[in-house]
Amino acid sequence: MICLRPVTLVCQLQTLEHLNNCYQEPKIMSNIPAELLYTDSHEWLADNGDGTVTVGITHHAQELLGDIVFVEAADVGRNLDAGEEYTVIESVKAASDSYSPIAGEIIAFNEALEDAPETVNEDPYIEGWIMKLKLADDADLTVLLSAEAYTDVVTGED
Repeated sequence: MICLRPVTLVCQLQTLEHLNNCYQEPKIMSNIPAELLYTDSHEWLADNGDGTVTVGITHHAQELLGDIVFVEAADVGRNLDAGEEYTVIESVKAASDSYSPIAGEIIAFNEALEDAPETVNEDPYIEGWIMKLKLADDADLTVLLSAEAYTDVVTGED
């Protein structure tokens, strides 16, 4: 990583701290579970092994959003195409659409999020899941990213 911060008197006085901040190795993404699948738009998917999947947003996404204050209920029974918007997540910073990583029918919404949307911040991969889908016949899980490929997306590597 190259630091483009101009050298100023403050920077010169804090040279060691500046060097440490500018030239650290990138952090390894420890919050990307290997057993999940991902999209480059920061949704995760867990294959439940019975023709259904659980979907949520990644740790990285919730960090970017900040404190989540509202998760719009996904419409149970609705059929989604891959990439179709299924909910809106509001935070203190912004509102953001979430997109279905795969085609299928919404069979469940995490109703606990209605009273405690901050659960997505606290535990995005277990308690903070958003919806469950019954996979469409033509659903293709192979188009999703592995944890390693998603790590490259998050860190900007190819």
